[in-house]
Amino acid sequence: MKLFIINQNRSERIVRFIVSLFLLPTPFVLEYSTYSMILGILGGVLLFNSVVGTCYIYRVLGISTCRIKK
Repeated sequence: MKLFIINQNRSERIVRFIVSLFLLPTPFVLEYSTYSMILGILGGVLLFNSVVGTCYIYRVLGISTCRIKK
């Protein structure tokens, strides 16, 4: 079983990357609260998804937006 199967298309990865850039600095900009920490962690997850190209929620549900099959 492959661990990193690309299942996101390029435009989706770009959108996730841009959103992650806005969410990552929230714990530093806002005061340290549970909400800002959750947003920072979500930004980290989105950054990981955009760089690697795989989304594990998509994988569990059997969804793939990538047209190239590897």
